[in-house]
Amino acid sequence: MSWQSVFAAMLPEHIILLGIVLLLVLEIASAKPRGALALSLLIVSAATAAATWLSFAGYSADPFPGHYSVNPQGLLAKAVVLALAVPVLLLARDDFDEGPFYPLLLSSLYGFCLLLSSDSFLTLFLGLELMSLPVYVLVLLAFGRPESPEAALKYLVLGGTATAMFLMGVSLLYGGSANLALSSFTGALGSHDIMAMAAIILVVLAFFLKAAIVPFHAWAPDAYEGASLPVTAYMATIIKAGVLLAALRLFGTSPVSGSMVDLLAILPLVSIVWGNLAAMRQQSFRRMIAYSSIAHAGYLFYAFLGDGPGRYQAVVFYLLAYGLMNLLAFASIPRGEDDATRDRLDHLRGLFQREPYAALMIGIAMLSL
Repeated sequence: MSWQSVFAAMLPEHIILLGIVLLLVLEIASAKPRGALALSLLIVSAATAAATWLSFAGYSADPFPGHYSVNPQGLLAKAVVLALAVPVLLLARDDFDEGPFYPLLLSSLYGFCLLLSSDSFLTLFLGLELMSLPVYVLVLLAFGRPESPEAALKYLVLGGTATAMFLMGVSLLYGGSANLALSSFTGALGSHDIMAMAAIILVVLAFFLKAAIVPFHAWAPDAYEGASLPVTAYMATIIKAGVLLAALRLFGTSPVSGSMVDLLAILPLVSIVWGNLAAMRQQSFRRMIAYSSIAHAGYLFYAFLGDGPGRYQAVVFYLLAYGLMNLLAFASIPRGEDDATRDRLDHLRGLFQREPYAALMIGIAMLSL
């Protein structure tokens, strides 16, 4: 391992880390800091460009063998999701002039980039937690929404439950294989050993909880509704993509068989049905998006039942289309008297007469979702 390979392989992460440091220095050094949005946009755009360049250059490296590696496929997925973070930042310009929003969001993006290159449960866990922990705070940044503390608490408690289930599953896998490599998970997929089966189920259920698969979905509608609009957009696109791509990193191209097929078929199917039916009864735009995301998580988990070699491309393409349509819907919502009014679906009545282009964009987004 040389410093050149570490620098090149982790170039997107290094750029984001530099941005976090600069934002903190800007906050400390200036009594009235300005330019956090512009700096964040520059950093995320640079990280996206770096990941894209490395991907198209066919760059592969293993700077930390057994823990962290990069390949063109993973770098392209990083570039796609980092590009989706740019519209999220633009959505935040009216809600967050300065403050902790931007360093927290970049910290979450750093964790996302880390988990996409993880080769062991240590780095996967570190990436998941770095991605998730800042979001608990971001939910609280919805000024003027009394639901925010309750939503953040539910998200924190159930997120902690998912973490505990994940670690328990990993400990059982380690007990059976004496190995923390992600390959120990795929190796246990076809096992009939009780401990290995329990470990697999715990890890999969942890991802179901983080992805809001029914019946582990109760936190999502409250968290989405209680958060501010750009934070909800971030959760619905980046966090959802991060969880699904982490699960994809875990399963790889390994075929799924036996009782795991039932688990990956039944609960996602219930999520698809319940998510779509519940979304139609909502009066809040963000709760509707939350239930829509529950249904889409079910669709995405069905990719794990398909062809292994084509699984990665299918999920990344779906996440790109899903993320773009979600962001289009959020960007087209007209401003209201306050955040609660803006969130009501009643606020959209007569929108075509007031703002026809916004109405058309929302219509396109809803038809796509």
